[in-house]
Amino acid sequence: MVERFWSSRRFLLAVLILSSCIGCDQATKTLASQSLKNTHGQSLFSGIVRLEYALNPGGFLSLGSNLPERFRPWFFVACNVGFMLAIGGFLFMNRRIEGKLFIALSYILAGGIGNLIDRISNNGQVTDFINVGIGPLRTGIFNVADMAVMFGGLAVVALTCREPREQPACPLKQAVERDAKDE
Repeated sequence: MVERFWSSRRFLLAVLILSSCIGCDQATKTLASQSLKNTHGQSLFSGIVRLEYALNPGGFLSLGSNLPERFRPWFFVACNVGFMLAIGGFLFMNRRIEGKLFIALSYILAGGIGNLIDRISNNGQVTDFINVGIGPLRTGIFNVADMAVMFGGLAVVALTCREPREQPACPLKQAVERDAKDE
């Protein structure tokens, strides 16, 4: 009964993360396509944030954009689908995963699905429109799905690299051990 409760809570949490991230990603990509396409972009906060429309045929920071055009879209869609199936399968098959790790992986899944939707509906390309930096120190152009993947990825690294906490002693185990010593 308890496992069923936690499963339904986790399911609802995953649905909330996925729907909000994917919805926000798709809405901002649509808005960027409508308002930034064929413009020089917009500069905000004294140029720290730049909004400029770009289609990315590759992966992270355009990696793989030089692959043959007839092969590239299928390669990135297949890699994305495989990766998302692996994460989704891990999330929903592993019921004992720590809550924070579950949330981090859900963000990676949401970002991956957002970019997958874009690749499928945009001839293998992803709509990017945000650039951040000061002067010549700037990021690549990215989108909301990329932010979700980066947030989730950094959280996974932080969670898996932290020092293990000492587990509190189980009272039942202590009682059994104490009884064994007494005999």
